[in-house]
Amino acid sequence: MLNIVLVEPEIPNNTGNIGRLCVGTQSKLHLIHPFGFVINDKNLKRSGLDYWVHLDVTEYQNLDQWISKIHDKSRVFLMSSHATKSIYEAQFQDGDWLVFGKESVGLSDEVLSKFNNHLTIPMSNLIRSYNIANSVAFVVGEAKRQIKNL
Repeated sequence: MLNIVLVEPEIPNNTGNIGRLCVGTQSKLHLIHPFGFVINDKNLKRSGLDYWVHLDVTEYQNLDQWISKIHDKSRVFLMSSHATKSIYEAQFQDGDWLVFGKESVGLSDEVLSKFNNHLTIPMSNLIRSYNIANSVAFVVGEAKRQIKNL
């Protein structure tokens, strides 16, 4: 099972969509406060549809609480448009942590400094970044392809 981590998500529709993706790919969702919405927000539930009840999700009050649950920090991969290593160069394993930042600014320097594995999704220089839900789908798809399980 992959672990998908959203650090301070801001947009409920994106989080709902990612939750639905997690259910479909049998991945676990980890949400780190503060959020830009209430977890029972109708938009969150609408984008997650009726799949939200099947979602394996854990909430953490802060970054340190989440970090305390990680047994092997070498299996934590942080996504950043500023990284130089592509997701296609990484070697993913079952149980890996795939970490995504908030929609408006991505991951903070503080978060990035806590882990060594920083990855980017290749993209045209005509855009700054992909939508977070699309980014999660790219990375989970590549990780699942490598792990060859669903």
